[in-house]
Amino acid sequence: MIFRPASFRPTSGRVLAVAGAVLSLGALAGFVAAGDWAGLLRYGWVPLLIGVLAWVLFWLPEVRVEEHAVTVRNPFRTVHIPWSAIQVVDTKYSLTLHTSDGVISAWAAPAPGRYSVASTSKEDGRIVARTALGPQGTVRPGDLPRSASGAAAYLIRTRLEQLREDGAFDALAAPHRTRTEYHRVTIAVLAGLVVASVLGALL
Repeated sequence: MIFRPASFRPTSGRVLAVAGAVLSLGALAGFVAAGDWAGLLRYGWVPLLIGVLAWVLFWLPEVRVEEHAVTVRNPFRTVHIPWSAIQVVDTKYSLTLHTSDGVISAWAAPAPGRYSVASTSKEDGRIVARTALGPQGTVRPGDLPRSASGAAAYLIRTRLEQLREDGAFDALAAPHRTRTEYHRVTIAVLAGLVVASVLGALL
């Protein structure tokens, strides 16, 4: 069976990121149009902080399901998770991977809200991986394939089931370790903008 890598980034997150960028640029443009350079220097840090924060929280996050690992990129860190490290795939609040090194929740794959659950059909509940089925074949809302969490969970569970059936992990003495990368530049930029915003308001 040919495996096709996939990336998951919710459309709603991109919309919010663009909205934040538009608000930020609009506020900065207002200072420039008014020729208020002193106000721009003093208060322009706040809209700039809002724009960068919107990008970090809503555009940056992503879940990548690849041949050799699952990569969960959250606002402040990225975790590379080898398939052998994944123990349980959960979707109660968001896509959550229980691994041999801890629990990783995916910011980019939240569970659906009440409206999404109410609009689902019986057919949606049939398109899930076997390990997603609860007692008597029940399906958790977060596993529904039309949701961000459910779509990612379906692909991960399907790939994991295939690897286990093929005995891909049988020869391993221990699961591979996860690898975490912290977004130091992002954290530093946000911290700097927060400090500049506070100083601008106080001075």
